[in-house]
Amino acid sequence: MANTKSGARYANGNRKAQQKAYNKTAKGKELRASANKANRELGTYGNRDGKDASHTGPNRAKTENASTNRARPRKGKRYAPGSGSKVGG
Repeated sequence: MANTKSGARYANGNRKAQQKAYNKTAKGKELRASANKANRELGTYGNRDGKDASHTGPNRAKTENASTNRARPRKGKRYAPGSGSKVGG
């Protein structure tokens, strides 16, 4: 039985280590740099307003609540047909 005191767990229990390693790669640095640049241009970088740059297209962005922006599924994510249990009606 899993330890319930530890809170939410990721499937492999190694998300933070994976993210730390990814952020050091060239692609990770490029993504962070472009996100920071967009936030600076929109005037929301570092001012603690709770807003993020929501990328609406190539080289386009608008401000949006961080929780809304980060909750949206990533564009390239695909799900295998028939995997998982059917829920709801």
